[in-house]
Amino acid sequence: MNSQDMSIVNLVLHASWVVQLVMLLLVGVSIASWAAIFRKLFALKRVKSLNEDFEREFWSGTSLNDLYASAAQNAKHAGPMERIFASGMREYQKLRERRISDPGTLLDGARRAMRASFQREMDVVESSLSFLGSVASVSPYVGLFGTVWGIMHAFTGFAGMEQVTLATVAPGIAEALVATAIGLFAAIPAVIAYNRFARDIDRVATHQETFIEEFSNILQRNLGAHPGSPSGH
Repeated sequence: MNSQDMSIVNLVLHASWVVQLVMLLLVGVSIASWAAIFRKLFALKRVKSLNEDFEREFWSGTSLNDLYASAAQNAKHAGPMERIFASGMREYQKLRERRISDPGTLLDGARRAMRASFQREMDVVESSLSFLGSVASVSPYVGLFGTVWGIMHAFTGFAGMEQVTLATVAPGIAEALVATAIGLFAAIPAVIAYNRFARDIDRVATHQETFIEEFSNILQRNLGAHPGSPSGH
């Protein structure tokens, strides 16, 4: 390749097939990474919005029975916090139907149901996060592999030359380095997104755990005040 014609496109087209394969893989990973980033961005925004809407309604003074009826009807479109609440209320009512009146048993059953629901919701919220972590950690090494292979291929081609100058070496080295550049291009956004999402998910988890404790306290107060089905808070 002419040393004067070293655009990115020409460097990619003139690279060895192994380096081109590495570049193609990294480009595909980068596209998948960006798709995961946007999906997670919108998903977390929706989770936060739904949780805030439910929490606002929860503390507005609406009775627990009315909230549970609404959550049961809106199960498919409810947010994580609303589903956690519904799990606790469902277990509480099942225990009441079995004529269990011990406050400790009722409260423990509701709490365990909410913790199980919390774990399921967090598994959903954390989906794709491991993929971004893998892209962030592996992509630079894949790009480095392409670069090392490209440099080896370039120097093998120089073996038959009597005189090697910078003009003859530069294109081959540049072709190889493009792989590392693409690897970094895939990894850097994934690192930034992973750290941002991990922090946001931790906040969502803390928020939902706080709600579980607050709702458990409300159930405990209601059980102490009147052992029947809770109606208000």
